[in-house]
Amino acid sequence: MTASSSTTGSRVPNGLLVLPKRDSRGTQALYGVAGAIIVLASWQGVSVGKVFGEAVPSVPQTAAELAALLGSQAFWSELSVTILIALAGLVFSAVLGVVLGILIGTSTLVRTLTLAVFEFLKPIPPIVILPLAVMVLGPTWPMAFVLVAFGCSLAIVMQTASGVQDTDPVALATARSYGMGPLEIKTRIVLPSASPFIGTAMRVAAPTALVIAVVAGLLGGAPGLGRSIYQAQSAGNFDTLYALVFVLGLLGLAFHGASSWAEARALHWHPSHREVSL
Repeated sequence: MTASSSTTGSRVPNGLLVLPKRDSRGTQALYGVAGAIIVLASWQGVSVGKVFGEAVPSVPQTAAELAALLGSQAFWSELSVTILIALAGLVFSAVLGVVLGILIGTSTLVRTLTLAVFEFLKPIPPIVILPLAVMVLGPTWPMAFVLVAFGCSLAIVMQTASGVQDTDPVALATARSYGMGPLEIKTRIVLPSASPFIGTAMRVAAPTALVIAVVAGLLGGAPGLGRSIYQAQSAGNFDTLYALVFVLGLLGLAFHGASSWAEARALHWHPSHREVSL
């Protein structure tokens, strides 16, 4: 074995290259805990040192406020509204995005009719249409739902269309030779081929849906944790503000973890989600 192969991997008798194993999950978890401890220690140091005056409460103060929030019915109500808005917008975006993406990817006419529209809408962030949404729908949950749907559906549509266009033409020709109809080809050939693209789009869209739902409350007055954060900031209640931000951080981790787990379960057959052991 050469010096270079010892760092990049080794070869077994059949000629396959075996890459070195990654750190175990336990080791990765320890690194994560160590990183969290460093962040909390830095936070406490900034608070004790009054680097930003009274704007940064200590870790114990924030923890005490978080415990008080957990015992408040209003907090759980706002949390539930935020989660429901994000999930409802995400599910709607997924259904709409997959259907439109398949139509765009399989029909030249539909792709030609919609290409200019989607290219125009793609660079527009949801926060830009927030004033218009507030004017039309008011500071309500439908307004937040519309923003989430707008912010998530475009990416899912474009990814699905790309996945559909990436379908193996040999597989399509084989399906037609076996007498499969258009609908059967879409469900049994095209959709599985585009599934990795859809899974990636959904994994990215899940945390995005949460962020948009919070922004809708923070800047648009929609019900949820975003509005609670704005009220805490307006009242100068920094303990509550930091506690709510901490909750949103945990919620974001939960959304990301759940979307990654769902992607791995749904695409367990795909090579990117299979571990090969020799």
